[in-house]
Amino acid sequence: METISGYVEHIIFQNTENGYTVMNLVSQEGELTCVGACRGLEQGDTITAQGEYTDHPVYGRQFKITGFQVTAPQDAAGMERYLGSGAVRGVGTALAARIVKKFGADTFRIIEEEPERLAEIKGISERMAREIAVQMEEKRELRDAMMYLQQYGISNALAVKIYDRYQAELYSVLKTNPYRLAEDINGVGFRLADELAARAGIRADSAFRIRSGICYTLTGAVGEGHCYLPMGLLLERAREILDLPEETIRPQIDNLVMDKKLVVKGDSVFSASYYYAELNCSRMLYELNVPMAEAENLPAQDAVLEKTLRKLAESLSMEMDELQLEAVAQCIRNGLLILSGGPGTGKTTTINMIIRYFDAQGQDIFLAAPTGRAAKRMTEATGYEARTIHRMLEINSALSDTTSGKARFERNQENPLEADVIIIDEMSMVDIQLFQALLRAVMPGTRLILVGDVNQLPSVGPGQVLRDLMESGVFPTVTLKKIFRQAEKSDIIVNAHRVNRGEQIALDNKSRDFFMLERNDVNVIYKHMIQLIREKLPPYVNATPFDIQVLTPMRKGPLGCETLNGILQRYLNPPDERRKEHISGNTVYREGDKVMQVKNNYQLEWEVVSRYGIAVDRGTGVFNGDMGKILTISEELSSLVVEFDDQRRVTYSFSMLEELELCYAVTIHKSQGSEYPAVILPLLTGPRMLFNRNLLYTAITRAKNCVTILGSSDTVRGMIDNVSENRRYTALAQRIKEMKAVGEGF
Repeated sequence: METISGYVEHIIFQNTENGYTVMNLVSQEGELTCVGACRGLEQGDTITAQGEYTDHPVYGRQFKITGFQVTAPQDAAGMERYLGSGAVRGVGTALAARIVKKFGADTFRIIEEEPERLAEIKGISERMAREIAVQMEEKRELRDAMMYLQQYGISNALAVKIYDRYQAELYSVLKTNPYRLAEDINGVGFRLADELAARAGIRADSAFRIRSGICYTLTGAVGEGHCYLPMGLLLERAREILDLPEETIRPQIDNLVMDKKLVVKGDSVFSASYYYAELNCSRMLYELNVPMAEAENLPAQDAVLEKTLRKLAESLSMEMDELQLEAVAQCIRNGLLILSGGPGTGKTTTINMIIRYFDAQGQDIFLAAPTGRAAKRMTEATGYEARTIHRMLEINSALSDTTSGKARFERNQENPLEADVIIIDEMSMVDIQLFQALLRAVMPGTRLILVGDVNQLPSVGPGQVLRDLMESGVFPTVTLKKIFRQAEKSDIIVNAHRVNRGEQIALDNKSRDFFMLERNDVNVIYKHMIQLIREKLPPYVNATPFDIQVLTPMRKGPLGCETLNGILQRYLNPPDERRKEHISGNTVYREGDKVMQVKNNYQLEWEVVSRYGIAVDRGTGVFNGDMGKILTISEELSSLVVEFDDQRRVTYSFSMLEELELCYAVTIHKSQGSEYPAVILPLLTGPRMLFNRNLLYTAITRAKNCVTILGSSDTVRGMIDNVSENRRYTALAQRIKEMKAVGEGF
């Protein structure tokens, strides 16, 4: 066993799942390639590593790491890296370089013992010198804690979260019950907590471990979209994770129920927050679902109301069928309406009619959708401003909890939305937590109209709200079915409905907007995909290559979005000396790249800038699925600027780039709520549970003017025949029925 020391100059590769890392380490002996499991290691870190030298047949001499520790910087270069990392507010890379150039290896001692001397450096006032010294003093304990945590392979960013949560208590937490970290801190999962517990000598059958394993199992289920798990399935999954018999696990479920962390309802086991989310939603929906005609003296007789609506439709030159008129009438009569239907069935026309009717009554109308793209589409279709649900509810970044990943809104029971009518589009995308936040802000007496296509994929988050609302059968619901004449001219719409009904579609390329290019070689698919995006499709649909979207069922594999993004970036935004770039992990971020935010960040600040560079609007919050373009990259500022589709500009520090992904290709699930001029679907082979009718239907309906499938027609036919969907364990429909039964009992 040998020991080497140095600083990490460059991370060539790092597997985020198992921590396997390939990096360049600079030591006194020179530069050396090191490999090994180094989870949490970051560029710029100073480390001492144990291991052995090996000779790789291709890459030559390497150092294989078996253990490592991150150490405090001892030399001037290490101190400069630390000061310039953002650890000290107000000190960037340039100022850090000037400080260390002045004081060298004595820098830390000067800051701690003679901070007034910092004012000798141009750009540092006496006040700033004192602030730097105070910060360094405050950070001494943090630095010690980070060094302590890094011996467990915990990254700097996560170490800061842990320290902020526990302060000096963290040492006792790690020694007595590391599983608290998995409960308290977003980003610490059971696996990491279990590893820490093993190092601390905690028994595999300890109550702490079993309880954490049960909660971890349910958290994993939430990630799959479930709100609960059946008892048998929960025990089965927990047994696999904990490697313990079910009879050892089962009593701890009862203990978690007593601690009010779980709720058991019959055979269903819920995390308490999701049980009460569904229960609260059912109660609030019941309170909203009241007749409105008598309260507002609106026409009560069907004939009179129908005549009024037909006259209004005629004055607005709207073609409406009986179901559409019935939907508007139901809005007038009731406090709650669910409006569903596939593409081309007139949902937008119906929404427009509803808006015009209530606008004529002098009522305040709010429009909203789950994503910025969906809200933009709603605005364009109605002529009325639509916002994201988060913006309508006035998300408060100061109150939102990044540790738990929960949003806090200004609009709630105490400060409800001041509207007479609220219309929410793309309801299939709304998960149970966002729905609960919405309902909390809607006063009884306000009309709530929920619009969506129940046959789309369910929300990325837990629940299947729209489907459960409709399946409950409790609320007024209108499902539009007729495809209107204009829509009948589009094979995109016609084929989407055929797919939804399980009927095979024509793949003979006689269509003007729906094409099948039979290609069975992955490399040939790559070639034609690039050709379509760069040359063929933009003039055909009157769009730019940036607007053409590749949608794929998968993240992994040769036709998964991870592989496709690397290939598409190479050809659609290749390296150019005029475009700056930055490498983070396995991704090259380049000016001009198409990127997507992949997690909700309620604290991120954004601004909308006028053509003269003046900020005309500011706010906080960027959300999962928001798409944009990298405008600038600055190595000096260690940041890049992204402009999203709605002109919001956001500055990302390089340490935040895990929140951004290239999105030349995205999964079909991520495309929900969006509409693109043209869509390319690479469909060759994949898992049966994923390659199903529901997924194909959703993908087709994302295209406005053209769908092109590259791959196997047999795969397309197989997807149409495959009705399998991943079942979601949700109980909202049942809670609604129970609430109705209780209400009727009084």
